[in-house]
Amino acid sequence: MNNIKWDFSGKVVLVVGDTRGIGKSVVEKFSLAGADVFGINSSNCDISNKKDIDVYFEDLESIDILINVAAVNYAKKIQNISFEEWDEVLNTNLRSYFYITKKVLEIMSDGGKIVNVSSIAGRHRSLTSGSHYTASKAGIIGLTKQIAYEVSNRNINVNCVCPSQTDTDMLKESMTKEKLEYLESTIPLGRIAKVEEQVYPIMFLCSDEASYITGTTLDINGGQL
Repeated sequence: MNNIKWDFSGKVVLVVGDTRGIGKSVVEKFSLAGADVFGINSSNCDISNKKDIDVYFEDLESIDILINVAAVNYAKKIQNISFEEWDEVLNTNLRSYFYITKKVLEIMSDGGKIVNVSSIAGRHRSLTSGSHYTASKAGIIGLTKQIAYEVSNRNINVNCVCPSQTDTDMLKESMTKEKLEYLESTIPLGRIAKVEEQVYPIMFLCSDEASYITGTTLDINGGQL
């Protein structure tokens, strides 16, 4: 049943990281809302590689909405993070957001929408990630604010969401059952988020109702901050 309140008919939406978790749900929900949705993922583009991104964009003509959600995560302490792994995480989680947004802005019409997915880790710290992940997510918040300022004269809204722990494969892969139970006990609402509870705020930020919101960071964390 489609209970989505927004109508995105006629809108072209690009989702970066569309194969699982929040990104996969973003594709499903925007499609139900009438949008023409396509995505970048590891099967069609290496988003950590500038040349791959350039090739991907060669045939694109216009994009109305960009959702950057791609991420990799390794739960390691700093002593166990290699230089190569640090680069992998920062290249995927932050540098790709910069370069894909740069490419999108070349073909986005005035009045477009961009939403970057950061994390509660970027606002605070993380029980489930390493310092490379936390640093990349903090960087997304700064990137969002600066780009929002720079494109405000084009009436393009650029915002960021900071999800907390969400019922996704990434979370399940990074935590034991015991750790997950402990985590839930620290959340004021007493549970982790459902995926759709992270997706609907993203859709709101892409709607006309959010036309006066830009450069903001929306916390979706069950009251943890």
